[in-house]
Amino acid sequence: MESSKHILVVDDETDLVELVSYNLKKEGYAVDTASDGEVALAKIRKVKYALLVLDLLLPGLQGIELCRILRSDPKTVNLPIIMLTAKGEEVDKILGLEMGADDYMTKPFSPRELVARVKAVLRRSAEKPVAEKILKQGDVEIDKERYIVSIKGRPIKLSATEFKLLLFLAERKGKVFSRDQLLDAIWRDEAFVEPRTVDVHIRRLRAHIEENAANPGYIKTMRGIGYFFDGK
Repeated sequence: MESSKHILVVDDETDLVELVSYNLKKEGYAVDTASDGEVALAKIRKVKYALLVLDLLLPGLQGIELCRILRSDPKTVNLPIIMLTAKGEEVDKILGLEMGADDYMTKPFSPRELVARVKAVLRRSAEKPVAEKILKQGDVEIDKERYIVSIKGRPIKLSATEFKLLLFLAERKGKVFSRDQLLDAIWRDEAFVEPRTVDVHIRRLRAHIEENAANPGYIKTMRGIGYFFDGK
């Protein structure tokens, strides 16, 4: 089975794992499962998965911690992750996104909705970089072929969605984009992404690339309008 079709589902709820696995397999995906974070991490280090469906609360190694580990490893930094949780609190959603998840779903959810989100996240991660290989804006260097970002020569680890958002803004230096425009550009017509997601990803990007995230030099806010890339 090609890696683009191989998904790992990590959750300790047996019925949910079986339901999710069944629906993904119906769509042609190969599915592996794990009921705790340690087992999941071991599998991820052996198999090149296309996407990870990850529960927030797991026995032993928590989903948030597993997400953090994966985002700190160059081999898995771009692995698409859809986070699951039984909680509906906004803080949990933001926490999952800040730790590097590409999308978020609150239980209970429709299996069809999950499949739709899986397809959307995989579509985004598989999109080809534009023709020019290297983009330089001030101290920021973006290798669009290898998906590597460096600031003053120092490599920065970004998720696939963070990379795409940074590249989109940097290629249009100085142009201000509203949340809705960024949703259309980065998340396209995906119906399940909220405008708040843009703010979360902007905040994460600033934490990665800014010397002072509270006074950003690259990704700036035009109050009441949106965001733009300024550069130095």
